[in-house]
Amino acid sequence: MPGDYAARCPASPGTRAWKLLAAVLLITQGAGAQKVRVKEELEAYPTESVELSCQFIDGGSSTKLTQVSWIWEPVDGQRDNIAVYHPVYGHSFPNPSFRDRVVFLYNNLKNPSIRINNLRMSDAGRYTCEYATYPSGNEQGTTSLIMLAKPRNSARVVTVQAGSRSLVVAQCEAADAKPAATIKWLASVGGNHSTSTTNGPDGIVTVRSEYRLVPTAADNGREVTCMVEQRTQERPWAQTLRLSVEYPPTVSIEGYDNNWYVGRSDAVLLCLANANPAPTAITWTSASGPLPDTVVVDDNKLMVRKVDDAVNTTFICEVRNKHGASRHQLTTFVIEEEKRELIRGPPTGAIIGGILGALIIICITVGTIVLIHKRQEDAEGPPKHKPPPPVKAGSSTEMLNKPSEPPTAAETAPLSPGEVYYEPTGREPATNLNEENSGARNGGAPPVLDNSADGHHGNDSSNHGPAVANIPRGESFVSSPMYV
Repeated sequence: MPGDYAARCPASPGTRAWKLLAAVLLITQGAGAQKVRVKEELEAYPTESVELSCQFIDGGSSTKLTQVSWIWEPVDGQRDNIAVYHPVYGHSFPNPSFRDRVVFLYNNLKNPSIRINNLRMSDAGRYTCEYATYPSGNEQGTTSLIMLAKPRNSARVVTVQAGSRSLVVAQCEAADAKPAATIKWLASVGGNHSTSTTNGPDGIVTVRSEYRLVPTAADNGREVTCMVEQRTQERPWAQTLRLSVEYPPTVSIEGYDNNWYVGRSDAVLLCLANANPAPTAITWTSASGPLPDTVVVDDNKLMVRKVDDAVNTTFICEVRNKHGASRHQLTTFVIEEEKRELIRGPPTGAIIGGILGALIIICITVGTIVLIHKRQEDAEGPPKHKPPPPVKAGSSTEMLNKPSEPPTAAETAPLSPGEVYYEPTGREPATNLNEENSGARNGGAPPVLDNSADGHHGNDSSNHGPAVANIPRGESFVSSPMYV
């Protein structure tokens, strides 16, 4: 039946292709089950140690392991056995350069890992762990060992002389590195750099870079920075350099204040020089001949002990270093003492005075503003004076303001012929408290007229006006009638 079915229903071309692909995959999986497990790549440094791991993955009990070998390939086409292990005959190290540096970590065919001690740059290459098996044949796995070398970085300044030609002013080097390093420059001066490489043994490389510019005196002391980048460094290496540009001196004379009067004793001239390297000699001379006797020279300082006509001359200061000499001259004029100007003191007093004056102005301004503001508040607010006291009860003013009460007989009594009545003003009349003129002698009553001069005496009621009420002092009252 199956044959008849196959004859009657042949497989299509697509089905046959799928069956063929499945068979190839099964064969590949069966072969891949028996493989050697290793690390693809390792990095190491000279004088250190490295472990090369190797492990056989058993594909079944039918596979027999007979021997394992480690093969070193420094370059393509060169294969050297450096370590062999046999379960019966033990291990062997056929290559003399590895004999004392290679050891098996385990005496086991399934894990024949090795360690290489005291590494050299020449140990770089491919290391293959190869098994001899039965019946499938040899199985292997390869590890690439990359030997790295940290660069020896350095940078230095090249001392040059200022001029018009482009010169090397700084150098930077990354020596014996693997892989090669990269050098960059950071600088604020206008220059450029060039880089060169030198290959050494075992793949090491030395990189050198030079920084160039046309040096001037202004470039002395300016900074340039060398930066080195390389695989073995966690961060770029950097070193900052200060340029060293040498130049001849430039000279100036300071200290003359145009006030050298006869008799002055504190006149001083200073010879200032800008030079690299530092000046080796400073010389003072006079255009009129030898220096006057009153002049004392101390290195770059010329001091006049007493000004007189002898220092009415031209002083010359000359400065020298290894690149040349430069000079500067200054003419001094001696004036009469009557024409001298007062030498100004240090500006500290003027500064302090200015500060105090500014503080005074500020205080006056603030005080004026506060006073104006206070006056404005006083004008807008309630009155600040004390109101008048209330009118005393029983006074004449109160009685005048009471219309409901009938007037008394004294208030309504008519005036006698010849009497003159004086209306009191709006304010209380002043009373004389002097004993001689007061009413104290008549018991506090208002004073009465003395008619003794006219010869009238006694209590003659015909010669007096009506009786006046007794009003206490301090209250308003109606003046007694006066006779004319």
